[in-house]
Amino acid sequence: MTNNQTETHLLPFDVNPDDLPKFIAIEGPIGVGKTSLAKRMANAFHYESLLENADDNPFLADFYQDQSQNALATQLFFLFQRAQQLKKLHQDDLFNSLYIADFMIEKDGLFAKSTLNPEEFKLYDQVYQQLNIDAPKPDLVLYLQASPQTLIQRINSRGVKAEQTIHADYLTLINEAYSNFFHYYDDAPLLIINAEQVDLINDEQAFVSLVKYMLTIKNGRHYFNPTFFSETL
Repeated sequence: MTNNQTETHLLPFDVNPDDLPKFIAIEGPIGVGKTSLAKRMANAFHYESLLENADDNPFLADFYQDQSQNALATQLFFLFQRAQQLKKLHQDDLFNSLYIADFMIEKDGLFAKSTLNPEEFKLYDQVYQQLNIDAPKPDLVLYLQASPQTLIQRINSRGVKAEQTIHADYLTLINEAYSNFFHYYDDAPLLIINAEQVDLINDEQAFVSLVKYMLTIKNGRHYFNPTFFSETL
């Protein structure tokens, strides 16, 4: 391996690390495959990964059962957790390492607006402002999309007990929030990925095609819609 190449895994081509985005953020609703894709890209290109630890949130299971009673505690826990994680991304580190995250800090407000009542959101926003979160801007955002029905199938198939009470109505609400957010998003290059009928983890051709397309993006809004792949997650 030379200084101009980085070792890759399960890829039929070499990638110059200078061509890789320094910081990639992957977003999308629960069950769409954010974390799995982040892990695969981290493995392929030696990214440092910054992953949400939803299992650490002691309020999450109760939230899925009764959102109205547990939304504020759940959201504040995630806010503090994400703020703490982003402290790892000091500017000097971004110049020397590659990072990939399965969340953007903006998602926190997106979920808060969708799940909190007005008084709760007012309190949440006050806490958020006090934290003074200085999150680095991604060099590329990958936004994964899938229908609520597909998300439910994937959530059920992975069998996490706390997630089995998630309803399609909640996923529809979150999908709409994401769609509205990314409709206006222009803070970083954006790649919108139709993840409805493609397996970016186990389908080698799909993953390679995504990577090749991703490496061409320098600015603007782009779409990856691999309808020619027939395998599903």
